[in-house]
Amino acid sequence: MRELKELALPVGRALIVALFLWSGLRKLGHPDAVIAMIGRSLPYPTLGFGISIACELGVGTLLLLGYRTRAMAVLLALFTLATAIAFHSDFGDRDALTNFLKNLSILGGLLHVVVAGGGRFSIDGLLVRRDGAQA
Repeated sequence: MRELKELALPVGRALIVALFLWSGLRKLGHPDAVIAMIGRSLPYPTLGFGISIACELGVGTLLLLGYRTRAMAVLLALFTLATAIAFHSDFGDRDALTNFLKNLSILGGLLHVVVAGGGRFSIDGLLVRRDGAQA
């Protein structure tokens, strides 16, 4: 059973992070349109774009690799919650409600990562084995 858990942790991280990486790469393809969309909901849309790219691509990559796994999962959870509130909180719109609930589901998965940590197949796990310290 332990072996299954150790294999499930990196697979689970990859499945959660896939959405963030895909979204970040898509945003890079048309930044002006994304900045305009952000500007309809938030002030400082260029800053919002930068934060979005940093979270989706930067934090997402670190979470995929399992580096400071719990902290990266917390950061992505906060980003996901903020995105849900800022962009998907018009509950009279079915699509917005669906996306809000999707974000809450992702948030739930990220909270599981916070609890489980990176596991053996992560940079955190490698550092624990090398140093004998707790990640």
